[in-house]
Amino acid sequence: MATVGRETDPMDVLSLKLSPRTITGKKVKSLRRQGMVPVHVYGTTLPPLALQAEAQVLRKVLPRVGTNVPLSVETDGEQGESLCFVREVQRHPVTEDVLHVDFMRVDVSRTIRSEVPVFLSGTAPAVRDMGGTVLQPLQTILVESLPMNVPASFHLDISELDDFEKGVYVRNVSVDPNVTVITDLDELLARVASPRIEVEEVTVEEEGIEGEEGVEDGEAPAEGESQG
Repeated sequence: MATVGRETDPMDVLSLKLSPRTITGKKVKSLRRQGMVPVHVYGTTLPPLALQAEAQVLRKVLPRVGTNVPLSVETDGEQGESLCFVREVQRHPVTEDVLHVDFMRVDVSRTIRSEVPVFLSGTAPAVRDMGGTVLQPLQTILVESLPMNVPASFHLDISELDDFEKGVYVRNVSVDPNVTVITDLDELLARVASPRIEVEEVTVEEEGIEGEEGVEDGEAPAEGESQG
């Protein structure tokens, strides 16, 4: 079963430009109306920063990096760039618009832990030929590595799941030597569940019940009793 962890290429690190923010608290609603999103940058030995980013830029960047792909963050008025990971994204419960983003600065020389998403590929014979359903109880794998070595994702081939007994586990995932898997190796990643068989309940009416009741209704009189 081939599983691939796609590593982050330092040359492909996305850049994001932020600007200082003076509006805080409930007043940030006016900021959002201007097409800006409040963000917070923290981590390492540097002080936390209250910044802002263009909403349309974040809409493009966030889906590409998730929470385990580094970003090069530059702030207007400051020299140099910081390597950051997205740590939290707050969205509107109805519109899904981005309301706030937390970025965590990291030291490229120190290891970090990240949740790496797992994607399934291929067709399981137990699904195609036996009508089963693929189950994926684990959506991410926790790993530890240097920031630039965090896998962007794991792609899991399930084409060898040809019955309902086989499964793919964390221990089956192939990772680079510079990445340590923290998640329990015996955790199940994917398997195929057998189709549910609905058994129709057949109600059998017992014959003779009505007849017996009829006998009760029209019982013959006891000996010595008249019918009149």
